[in-house]
Amino acid sequence: ILFWNAPPAFDDDSYEVLDLTEYARRHHWWNRLFGRNSGPIVEKYSVATQIVMGGVTGWCAGFLFQKVGKLAATAVGGGFLLLQIASHSGYVQVDWKRVEKDVNKAKKQLKKRANKAAPEINTLIEESTEFIKQNIVVSSGFVGGFLLGLAS
Repeated sequence: ILFWNAPPAFDDDSYEVLDLTEYARRHHWWNRLFGRNSGPIVEKYSVATQIVMGGVTGWCAGFLFQKVGKLAATAVGGGFLLLQIASHSGYVQVDWKRVEKDVNKAKKQLKKRANKAAPEINTLIEESTEFIKQNIVVSSGFVGGFLLGLAS
């Protein structure tokens, strides 16, 4: 694995190449942390360990996703409810025609940006698919744990 590192002078035309494999050989803590061969997880751990690792991380992610989702839904719903109460009570007067115009304008901008971002999204999807294929046991454990985390 090679990384480009700009020299201290921050000259845009010259770069220094850092070889992480050589760095790992010289620094023993790197080897202890990431292991000698940091390839797919399939090569390092048993199937049971992979399922447990995926399940635990999936459960944690699902649980956090659930809590954050509930908080966000409560905040948005509560804000909308307060806005409606204030509007009907006469405290706030909402120009709904202007809101509709602004929403339509935002939709058009989002469509333009989505069309520009399509190649990057496709690359991300391809990389994610390849990772899942290489680590199918951990991925399936993660999905199961995620669903359990959402349910708890």
